[in-house]
Amino acid sequence: MRRFLERHWYAYAMVLPVVVVIAVLVLYPLAQGVFFTFTNINEANIANPVLDRPATYVGVGFKNYLNVLSGDSSYGAFWSTLVRTLIWTFGCVFFHYTIGLGLALLLNREVRGRTLYRVLLILPWAVPAFISAFAWKYMFNAQYGIINQLLRAVGLPDPVWLGQSDWALFAVIVVNVWLGVPFMMVALLGGLQSIPGDLYEAAEMDGATPWQRFRHVTLPGLRSVSSTVVLLGIIWTFNMFPVIYLIAGPNPNTRILVTYAFERFFSGASRDYAVASTYGVLILSVLLVFATVYRRALRKQGEVW
Repeated sequence: MRRFLERHWYAYAMVLPVVVVIAVLVLYPLAQGVFFTFTNINEANIANPVLDRPATYVGVGFKNYLNVLSGDSSYGAFWSTLVRTLIWTFGCVFFHYTIGLGLALLLNREVRGRTLYRVLLILPWAVPAFISAFAWKYMFNAQYGIINQLLRAVGLPDPVWLGQSDWALFAVIVVNVWLGVPFMMVALLGGLQSIPGDLYEAAEMDGATPWQRFRHVTLPGLRSVSSTVVLLGIIWTFNMFPVIYLIAGPNPNTRILVTYAFERFFSGASRDYAVASTYGVLILSVLLVFATVYRRALRKQGEVW
């Protein structure tokens, strides 16, 4: 061990600052959050140095997990919120990938003005998310928004997009798709440009149709890139807070797990830190299980990740 440390001390010295920063900013808050899930901590019983009030919260074991997983509406109706979160996540990622792939295929061709198209299509990614959210919120306004004005102009119904209905979830999915497509397009475009052109030429000489070339050359060539961006997209979308909260606010019809954890932590007469932390741990657990299953599925397909 001493010989090993003498040989690699420089590498460990370079890594040590990063480890310390991660431990302080990530691991310690995570451990504290897990600890809170086994208590009844809230704003009324947490320590407050300003008021010279000591902490009076106590341990409650697995009570918070049992209350949340029971599906009680007073604890956020976990299972129905999870279903809504899955609809939101997979709906967004599906359209991110399909639209992004379609645009990447178009931009991978030699067309006039391709550089201009790339700049315009990447614009939603370059604009700060909160600016895009406020712009879309105005466009979805039931009375003054341009979307409903166009619908009224052609004689179609003009719903209250951000009201207490399923249209609110549809609206935030539309906004998130608009924001997320550019990243997927850029990533898949890079993957398309890494596929050797000889493969397409050989397939064309063998009489393969465009669909067969896409299915047997393009998709296998994009497999490694697709698996990575889809995983990242699912994790990011599952935890996507700003788009939903800035556009729809604390709307039960757009509530997902992470927004309810925020509401529980920062809202109400007595902020319930214990239940909010429980939701955070459950979100982490769901993503860890999904990532593990996803990794095993890729291994079975021969992908190394």
